[in-house]
Amino acid sequence: MRRFASTLLAAFLAVLAVPATAQSYPTRPVRLVVPFAPGGGTDITARIVAEGLTHVLGKPVIADNRPGAGSLVGTEIGAKAAPDGYTLLLGNISMAFNPALYRKLPYDTLRDFVPISLVADQPNILVTHPSLPARSFSEFVALARSQPGKLTYGSGGIGSGTHLATELLIMTLKIELVHVPYKGVGPVLTALLGNEISASLSTFASALPHVKSGRLRAFGVTSAKRASTLPEVPTIAEAGVPGYEYSTWYGLLAPAGTPRAIVEKLNQATVGVLNSPKTREQYVSQGLTPTPSTAAQFSAYLRSETEKWTKVVRAANIPPQ
Repeated sequence: MRRFASTLLAAFLAVLAVPATAQSYPTRPVRLVVPFAPGGGTDITARIVAEGLTHVLGKPVIADNRPGAGSLVGTEIGAKAAPDGYTLLLGNISMAFNPALYRKLPYDTLRDFVPISLVADQPNILVTHPSLPARSFSEFVALARSQPGKLTYGSGGIGSGTHLATELLIMTLKIELVHVPYKGVGPVLTALLGNEISASLSTFASALPHVKSGRLRAFGVTSAKRASTLPEVPTIAEAGVPGYEYSTWYGLLAPAGTPRAIVEKLNQATVGVLNSPKTREQYVSQGLTPTPSTAAQFSAYLRSETEKWTKVVRAANIPPQ
């Protein structure tokens, strides 16, 4: 009886300790793993929300870029971190692609993470180097058709959002472009600015400064409506591909097993940050839309997106790696 009582007391104290841990959390800096290179949409999204969380939580939230293998490297780090709230992941739509793109993932997307909140989404934008002899979307398509297999496009890696969104466009238009994968959108834009590749269906936030400076030429955005920050650029649907629409979403996750009280505290902090006028202005100026949610809403969304994109990958006949 004495041993049973001791065990029961220990279990009771452990239950009490979880809320106490959440109240004091965080007591040290929080690492926010970004599974893509600096300069891309995931990186921009992560740094804005990290800045806001730093002020709300009272401890530094530090973005840590870990690119590679179409986001697998950084995502695995996030999945296998200690479930204590001190390592988080800024995931994006690639988490919904990867289960269909790889025969064996080093993590389970739906089992190894606890969703905290959706953070933001943004359209992509088709951009080229100004030296390319095309000045509109229709001219770009005509050029590609006149030179099948000669024009190249860069993506953030095999299976990344920029890859699949471009493949969907290529399939729809029945054109042939050569895929050149990179370790994130940042390196893609560096290559495009250096005239090493022909085009990219870049995340909007990453390409926007270069379009506004005239260093890149924009042919169309993937949203249903024109972007308010670049109203002169038509949607791809307007430009001649009716029904084409795509957006990249971003969300905050923790390793599975993270105490519910800490997840709830992070959700409240994240939603508060995303609803603040300062953060909203930062995102909107980058072509992003803040999308705060409950943890349950993000969990359901991640599951539905995984099912949706599994069907798309199979329809596109992209062989698993």
